[in-house]
Amino acid sequence: MDNFAAIKTLFEDTSRLVDVKKEGILLESTILGFESLGVFNPAAIRVGSDVHLFYRAVREGNFSTIGYCRLDGPLQIAQRNTMPILIPQHPYESQGMEDPRIVNIDGTYYLTYTAYDGANALGALATSTDLVKFHKMGIIVPEIDFKRFRDLVECGCVVNPKYFREHQDYAIRGLMRPNLRMWDKNIVFFPDRINGKLAFLHRIRPGIQIVFADEVPATLTHEFWVDYLLCFSDHIVMEPRYAHESSYIGAGCPPIATDRGWLLIYHGVEDSPDGYRYHACAALLDKENPKKELARLSRPLFSPEFEWERVGVVNNVVFPTGTALFGDRLYIYYGAADCRVAVASVNIQQLLAALSAPHASA
Repeated sequence: MDNFAAIKTLFEDTSRLVDVKKEGILLESTILGFESLGVFNPAAIRVGSDVHLFYRAVREGNFSTIGYCRLDGPLQIAQRNTMPILIPQHPYESQGMEDPRIVNIDGTYYLTYTAYDGANALGALATSTDLVKFHKMGIIVPEIDFKRFRDLVECGCVVNPKYFREHQDYAIRGLMRPNLRMWDKNIVFFPDRINGKLAFLHRIRPGIQIVFADEVPATLTHEFWVDYLLCFSDHIVMEPRYAHESSYIGAGCPPIATDRGWLLIYHGVEDSPDGYRYHACAALLDKENPKKELARLSRPLFSPEFEWERVGVVNNVVFPTGTALFGDRLYIYYGAADCRVAVASVNIQQLLAALSAPHASA
């Protein structure tokens, strides 16, 4: 990639250095109507030597579709479509398809995204066998209002009161209406079945939760979700712990299977004097029981640093959504300031060593 800026930063977590290389901007908006306002938050999957990117493309009016780009290797653009590969077709996604992620499970590609109808932002699924034609499977998270969510959750164990903060905020601001649902986003599948079941992470603020299901969406009935929410605390994988996660956290890239556990690159949102500040973070989950957090870095893996990460449609955002591994080099594709697609890279063995060190929290 000619003129592709390579910027190196050092991240220090107590006594160990994790060398994060900011590779720079990969994709920006174009004059094409569907992506004239911004391109960011891409799903990424490596197939052979290619990396397939499915990115959020935004036009005027904050209307999102999914664009497509193919890379030769981790950084070289080989193909970029001039039309969206996926567009809204159903009422539940009438205002846009946002923030996709993708994995391959048993020969089927699972592409998850946030379906937005102008009021509700809920996780949805589309599947493919060829990365060209996708079959939409619909919403795969509970479609439930704030009051019902609270009524069910409070029947179980006590949870962080922040889980009810959005409900309170909407009520105070007079925004409650009959069709408003509890927002449930950042749907990220594990790339392998775990104990025979499909597994995915999702995010009801402020933590990250996990779902196990025989099949998706068939298993995810109304009765399934009622039982799930009655035992909501049992399904929480991670919650905010550090200053850079002071507001909430959310799943970022699909988990990566390693000999030390599932490597999860996620985002942490900090309440700062200038508003929200989004960071890329790293954690390790148990291989057999990913409900169990083994470790997480006590500082961000990387943060908004350069102008193209600090200034944009939404300032101070690095939002990781996809990875590709080439040798020991893990390439992390992320949205920068809700405007552009950028890339950072790290030696995966160095990162795993930092997560396995005594100072990494569990």
